[in-house]
This record gives sequence, structure tokens and C-alpha cells, in this order.
Amino acid sequence: MVPMDITTCLLMTEGQQECWQTLCHDLTARLATAEIELQNAHADYQQVEAARQQLEEKLEETQAQKQALIDASAAQTRQFSETLKQLRQNQAQIVQAEKMSSLGQLVAGVAHEINNPVNFIYGNLSHAGDYIQDLTTLLALYQNHYPQPVAAIQAEAEAIDLDFLIEDLPKLLTSMKVGAERIQKIVLSLRSFSRIDEAEVKEVNIHEGIDSTLMILQNRFKAKSDRPAIEVVKHYGKLPDVECYAGQLNQVFMNLLANAIDALEENFEKSASRFAIDVREESMEAIHNLAPTITIGTEVVGCDRIRIRIADNGSGIPEQVQPKLFDPFFTTKPLGKGTGLGLSISYQIITETHAGSLKCVSSLGQGAEFVIEIPVRSRQKSIAASSTK
Repeated sequence: MVPMDITTCLLMTEGQQECWQTLCHDLTARLATAEIELQNAHADYQQVEAARQQLEEKLEETQAQKQALIDASAAQTRQFSETLKQLRQNQAQIVQAEKMSSLGQLVAGVAHEINNPVNFIYGNLSHAGDYIQDLTTLLALYQNHYPQPVAAIQAEAEAIDLDFLIEDLPKLLTSMKVGAERIQKIVLSLRSFSRIDEAEVKEVNIHEGIDSTLMILQNRFKAKSDRPAIEVVKHYGKLPDVECYAGQLNQVFMNLLANAIDALEENFEKSASRFAIDVREESMEAIHNLAPTITIGTEVVGCDRIRIRIADNGSGIPEQVQPKLFDPFFTTKPLGKGTGLGLSISYQIITETHAGSLKCVSSLGQGAEFVIEIPVRSRQKSIAASSTK
């Protein structure tokens, strides 16, 4: 109730006092009701605040789950991309390995088929030379003892130019022998190169592998109507026999040398096109004095490694391209001319199979050099030897 002083209360009539008391009771009830409603509102506010906090927590949790899903999806995408890239690389390597294996078998078969008749020809040339020498000696005796042959014999001798025949026949046999020896060298190079499908680690002469590859590519070094011959300069050091997969290394040499030839031919075409308008004699001479050259060097590095350098004096490789050189399917050659697998497979053969290194050193206008380093002793053979102990 609302407090009231005594004087005021005494001055009120009985009816006024009752009215005042009713008013006080009503006000007190309203205050109590308002207090209860305030308490209820405060309770509702606490419930709403708790619900809001729960919603915020749920939202944060949902956001975290969403981010986790995004991260997981991105990780899976990267993994799928890497897996697809690896599958494509493996497929390309399998296809290339099958092609090289088939090539090795074909080359070995051709070398074998050529080798037998060539050996037969070469082996009989010396006997043929002896027989011809005996016949010419006998013929000389006849000429000495019967200086005046009958007219028919004299006419036939003049018809076949007997003196020239006797003089030229030994030269003919000598040239045939040189040709047969040349074929034998080619066959030997084919047989050396055809070791592509060999699976064992063997001690081999690296220079023989390089020379056999050069022999296979000999036709591409020759002069053409639109360019001079490509000169091959060798700076061979004294190398020990190296434990390696000979066929796979020959494949690397083939890829690097073929790329060097392509680079030189492309550079010569560009240089020739720059002089296309100027047909003066000195300009044409400048074109043919470009002297496309491939330089091959070998040396021992330290006590257990060898280094092989294959360089050309072409236009060089742009700096922005060099980091991609050993990526699968990357090529700077026109569509249909390059697969982008040669350097990638060569890099894998050197770095993974032979525990070595393969790098490119190049700048525009200064040519390109590929440097191979491999150990003299094979890691695979060392592992196999240790496992048997």
C-alpha cells in the first residue's frame, strides 16, 4: 500500500478511506503483476539469448564443417589431379618403353640378318683377291711366253680393255672390302644400340654407346640442299666401364642428340629466312658458314662419377621455358613433330634408374648444353649385392 501520514488519514471520511485503500490494493496488485511480467520477460530474454548463442555456435560449427569440406574437396581434387598426371606419365612411359623395345628387337633382327651375308662376303673377298692375283699372274705368264696371241684373243683383249681391267680389278676389290668393313661397323652399332630391352645392369663402355647412337643418326648429320653438314666434335676423356642399363642410356643419348639436330635445323631455317631477301653472294656464304656443330664431351668427376656433355650451337632455349623442359608432354616443337616425352623419360632414366642428374644450361643465342652425371657403380647392383649377404 501507498503510505499516508496520520493527519491526512484522520481528515478523510470513511468513504474516502475505503476508496483510498481500494486504490492502494489495486496499485499493489498491478505492481506485483508487473514484477511477475518483468521476471517472465527476463526469463524469456535469457531463453532467447541462450537460443541465439546456440544458433551462433551452430553457425560457427556449420562454417567450420563447410570449410573442412572445401579443404577436403580441394585436397581430393589435387590428389586426383596428381594421380591422373602420374597415370598419364606412366602410360606414356609404358608406350615409349614398348616402342623402344620393339625398335630394339627390330634393329637386332635387322643386324642379325645383315651380319651373316656381310660376314660371308667379307670373308670371301680375301680369297677372291688371292684368286684374282693368281689369275693375273698366270695371264702375265701367257703374255710373256705367247706375246703374239691369235687374232680372236687379241680382239677380245682389246674389246674388254684388258690392261685397264688388270689394273682396276684390285682397286675394285679394295673398295668392296672397305664397303664391307663399313657395313660391319654399322651392324656392330645396330647390335650395340639394340640393347634397349636388356634388363640387367652391366659394365659397358659409354663411348661405344655414344658412337653407336651417332652411327644410327649418321644420315641426319649429312649435308642437305638447304643446309650444310652438321659437324660432330668429340672430346672423350678416359672413362672406366660404367655399371648401367646400356639400352636405356642409349635411349637418352638418342633423345638428346635428336633434339640437338632438330634445334640446329630450326636455327638454320630461321637464319636462312633472315637472308631470304638478300641474295648477294656474301649473304649466301654467311648462311653456309653458320657451321652447325654438336659437341660431345666426357670426363670423370671425383672418384665415383662420370659426366657427359652434349651441346649444340643453335639458338638456345628461352629462360622461361627451361623449368618445364623435363615435364611430361611439354614440347616447343610444332604439332605432330614432338610428343613431349623424350626429355621427360630421359630425366627419369638418369635420375631414378641410375641415381644421377640431368640438367640443361642454355641462354638465347648461345646454344644449349645438356649435362649428364651418373655414378660409375650402380645403386641397384649394390643393393642386390648387399641383400645377398
